[in-house]
Amino acid sequence: MKSSQQIVISASRRTDIPAFYMNWFMQQIQKGSFEVINPYNRKVTVVPATSDKVHTIVFWSKNFGPFIEGEHGQALAAMGYNLFFNFTINSDDALLEPQVPPLKERLQQLDILCQMFSAGSVTWRFDPICYYKTKQGDTRDNLSDFSLIAARAADCGIGRCITSFMDHYPKIRKRTASIPGFTFVDPPLATKQDILLNIYRTLTTRNIDLFTCCEREILETLPVDTGVGQSACIPNRLLTELYGGNLSFKKDAGQRIQDGCGCMVSKDIGSYQQQSCYHNCLFCYANPASGK
Repeated sequence: MKSSQQIVISASRRTDIPAFYMNWFMQQIQKGSFEVINPYNRKVTVVPATSDKVHTIVFWSKNFGPFIEGEHGQALAAMGYNLFFNFTINSDDALLEPQVPPLKERLQQLDILCQMFSAGSVTWRFDPICYYKTKQGDTRDNLSDFSLIAARAADCGIGRCITSFMDHYPKIRKRTASIPGFTFVDPPLATKQDILLNIYRTLTTRNIDLFTCCEREILETLPVDTGVGQSACIPNRLLTELYGGNLSFKKDAGQRIQDGCGCMVSKDIGSYQQQSCYHNCLFCYANPASGK
């Protein structure tokens, strides 16, 4: 990396910092650095956190309520940080996402973020798309509120939606084993294609572009003229378009590039082990506490 290049801080793929850990985050900002433990080799890395070293902080969350109520965004902006938001807003489903706020509340948070920091700095993630069977034997999905959310996002000026299908990790099967009659279903490829195309058509009427996260197999089988793109949830090119500056455009080698991840290099400062997420989503790959 060139000495003149700044870094992007990802906060965080590993847990929900805006919902649960903003006090800790702001303490580390005041300290000027984060100590990050690699989840695989346990190596500790010091990540600089001063505004002269950090170009943008990318926040990931399902609940920006505490972030908004604490006025943390205003404080960070006043310190000279650029901010970008990956806001996951899925349909109301108390079984799949038991501890996230009601959809009405999350949509109000979306309004506030777009008003305070511009719609261009917010990406709406509908992630993941889930299919599951219940003890009644019927197959359900979590797409019921998609059109409603899309309409609200369009009203806010959102121009990007990122989605993916649920990954069926063994941890998730273990987590759901105690729910009578419940099982996640992995739809066939043709069904996934139809779902994406239907979503694409819904978003196109709202002037929202659709991108997929780590879904290369599906993308490669869609019609060539389909406008569904490959996502970069850490979008360094877009960040420089929004804020100027000098960032690396290299892909993040630590992500699933072979599956279609387009994320560019960043420093993720969250922790799976030390910072458990309390949303308790059934499909979560990240939270070891709920995967036992």
